[in-house]
Amino acid sequence: MARAGLTPELLTRAGAELADEVGFEQVTVSALARRFDVKVASLYSHLKNSHDLKTRIALLALAELADRAADALAGRAGKDALTAFADVYRDYARTHPGRYTAARFRLEPETAARSAGVRHAQMTRAILRGYDLAEPDQTHAVRLLGSVFHGYVDLELAGGFSHSSPDSEESWSRILDALDATLRNWPSV
Repeated sequence: MARAGLTPELLTRAGAELADEVGFEQVTVSALARRFDVKVASLYSHLKNSHDLKTRIALLALAELADRAADALAGRAGKDALTAFADVYRDYARTHPGRYTAARFRLEPETAARSAGVRHAQMTRAILRGYDLAEPDQTHAVRLLGSVFHGYVDLELAGGFSHSSPDSEESWSRILDALDATLRNWPSV
């Protein structure tokens, strides 16, 4: 019998909060049960297992990120759109580090195809259309942007840039300038 008030949605949100507090890797059904002061078995009427919980958190994070990115991109093009999009990822990672990690959780192909990850790809490609890139260059550029955004954010969150000058904010701005220049001058094959 399910405990009154507990729902998959409530447990997913609580799991996302827990991920931000202790790290996505530490989120389990057992940890969530402790948070609600219930027995683990009582959560299995709402969640299949820890993988199911992590998948749900990943889907929530992808949806939150997509909504924020869509809001940030509204009415923007070119470098303004690129910067707004990049800043959404960086700001989300700073505010919700566990959810940010969750957004990169490997999903089953069918689940991924129904997730907000599709919206992320569509928004990235919409930004790149402003740079007049055709395939396969557009796919190469999507991979470049993802690598730079996620790599920079991961290193920054780990404290990789806190020990030297210039400030990481200045580097972020310069990197976005360089990406814009690269996209505007994409090499032809």
